[in-house]
Amino acid sequence: MAGNETQVAEAPAPAGAPSAAGAELPKTGNQKIIEQFLADGIDHMFGNPGTVEQGFLDAVAEYPAMKYILTLQESVAVLMADGYARATQKPALVQLHSSPGIGNAVGALYQAKRGHAPLVVIGSDAGVRYANMDAQMANDLVAMLAPVTKYSTMVYSPESVLRTLRRAIKIATTPPMGPVYVCLPMDVLDAPNHERVHPTSLPSTRVLPDHRLLDQAVDMLLAAEKPMLYLGDGVAYSGATDEARRVAELLGAEVYGVDFGDVIFDTTHPLWQGTTGHMFGSYSRPITQKGDVNLVVGTYMLPEVFPELGDVFAEGAKVVHIDLNAYEIAKNHPVDLGLVSDPKLTLGALADALEARRSFGFQHASRQRIQAIKAAKDAREAQERAADAQQRGQHPLRMAQFGEALARHLPANAILFDEALTSSPGLTRYLPATTPGQYFVTRGGSLGIGFPGAIGVKLAFPKQTVIGFSGDGGSMYTIQALWSAVRHGAGAKFVVCNNGSYKLLQLNIDVYWQERRIPAHAHPLSFDLSYPAIDFVGLARALGVDGVRVTTEAEIGPAIERMLADDKPFLIDLVIEGNHHEDWVKTNCSQ
Repeated sequence: MAGNETQVAEAPAPAGAPSAAGAELPKTGNQKIIEQFLADGIDHMFGNPGTVEQGFLDAVAEYPAMKYILTLQESVAVLMADGYARATQKPALVQLHSSPGIGNAVGALYQAKRGHAPLVVIGSDAGVRYANMDAQMANDLVAMLAPVTKYSTMVYSPESVLRTLRRAIKIATTPPMGPVYVCLPMDVLDAPNHERVHPTSLPSTRVLPDHRLLDQAVDMLLAAEKPMLYLGDGVAYSGATDEARRVAELLGAEVYGVDFGDVIFDTTHPLWQGTTGHMFGSYSRPITQKGDVNLVVGTYMLPEVFPELGDVFAEGAKVVHIDLNAYEIAKNHPVDLGLVSDPKLTLGALADALEARRSFGFQHASRQRIQAIKAAKDAREAQERAADAQQRGQHPLRMAQFGEALARHLPANAILFDEALTSSPGLTRYLPATTPGQYFVTRGGSLGIGFPGAIGVKLAFPKQTVIGFSGDGGSMYTIQALWSAVRHGAGAKFVVCNNGSYKLLQLNIDVYWQERRIPAHAHPLSFDLSYPAIDFVGLARALGVDGVRVTTEAEIGPAIERMLADDKPFLIDLVIEGNHHEDWVKTNCSQ
C-alpha cells in the first residue's frame, strides 16, 4: 500500500445471495441454526439481544416463521420459555447474551432444571479466535451454566453446529427433561455452513419393566393395609394421570403430590390429600410414616429445603419407586423395588394386575379406606369453607374472598399459573386443579415465574384465558415481563397478592424460632415490603398494561369483570391481609 492510502475491505455479500460470478453463496451458521430449529417445530425464540449474537438475530428477519419474543431481562426470557414449554410439552428456545446475560439467567435456569423444563438455551461469544485474549466479557461460559443445566457445551467448528444443536435438543427432551446450553461463537456462525438440516432424532422412553418385577410390585401392594401413593411431574409428563387415579382407587390409597408443577391428580378427588412439605422435613415425616407400602411415581423423596436426615418411611414399610430418572430412585432413602420405566405404561400394567388379582377381602378393605379418607377430607374442607364464610365482608381482604369471586367468572377452560405461595390455599379451594394443562405452579424455589410463566402459556394458547398470580415480592423480580406481553399481544392477566411482605419468610422464621425455642418477637424488617408502598397499577401502566387496585370486597367483582372484558393484558393489585409495619420500616431503615 503506497503513501497514506487506506484500504477499505468490501462488505461481504449476504449468504445465499448470488456472487459476482452468479453462483449462490452458501448459507452461514446464522441462517442454518434457525432452519434447524424450525425443522424441529421450534418457532418461538425468547430472548434478550447482545452484540455477539447480532449475526443470527439479524438472520431472524429472513425466517418469518421464527417469532422472536423480546424480553427486557434474561431471567424473564427463561421463565417465559419455561411457561411455554410446560404448556406445549415441547422444547422452548431461549437466546441469552454472553457472560453478563447468562449470569442474570442462572437463578431462572436453576428453577427450570429442578422443574425438568426442556429449554434449549443458545448464546454466543466474540469468537474462537479471541478465546486466549481474556477480552471484555470473556469467561468460561460452559462452566458458568454447567451446574444449572442438564448439558452445557460450546461449538468450535462450522462443521458441527447443527449436529451439536440436535444433540442438545435430544438431551433436553429425553426424560428426565431439563435445560441445555450451547455456546455458538460468532466466528463459527459467520462461517459458511454446509451441514444438512434434518429433524432431531428423539429416542422413545415408552418402556415397561420385566413382568416378573411387575409381579413383585403387585405382591407388595396387595399386602398393604395402609397403602400410600406419592406422585410428581413424571406422571404429568408421561400423561399418566388417569392410570395414577385408577391405581389409587384400586388400592384405596391416600395420594400426595411431591415436587410437581403441573396437574398430576384431580385435586377434587377424595383420595387427593395435598402435598408433602416444601420447606421442612418435620412437616413431611408424619405423612410419609403413615404407610406400610409406599408407591412413589415420577418424583423423588423428598424435596424440602430442610429435609429429614433420618428415615422418612415407617420401620418395615415397603417402597416401590417408578421413574424414568434412575438418579432419583433411592437417592436419599431405601427402596425395595426400583423400576426405571415409563409411568403411564407401568401404572397401567399395575392397575390391570391389581384388578385381576385383588381378593374380595382386599376390595372390601379398599372401599372402606376410600370412605374413611373421603369423610375426613370432606370434614376438613367444610371447616375451611366455614372459616371463609366468616370472612365475607371483612377487611382487610383474604385470598379466599377473591378466589371465591373469581371462580364465578372464569370460563371453564381458563389456565392458571400459580405463584401465590402463601395465598395459594385460598385460591385453589375455589379453583381446584383438575385437568392437566390448566393449572401450573411454581417450582424450584426461585421467585418471579408467575407473570412471565403466564405470558409463555398465553403465547402457546392465545385463545384461552390465562391468569398469572404472584406475590408483591415475587412479582418485582420480573415485573418488566408485562412490557413483553403488550409488545407481543399476549393478553395474559396478572394478579398481585399484595400482603406488604415476604410472607413465606415470616412463616418460616416462626418455625425456626419454635424449633430452637426462641421466644417469638417482631419479624426482621428485611421481610417487610410496606415502605415505600409499591404502586403496582402505576408500574403496570408505565409498561403499557391497564390495571386496578382492589382493597375491599365490593371492589372484587367489578375488577374481575373489567379484567376479563377483553383479551388485553390487565393487572389487579389485590391488597390482602399482611403483617407489616411501615412506620417501623420508615423509622429504622431510613438513613
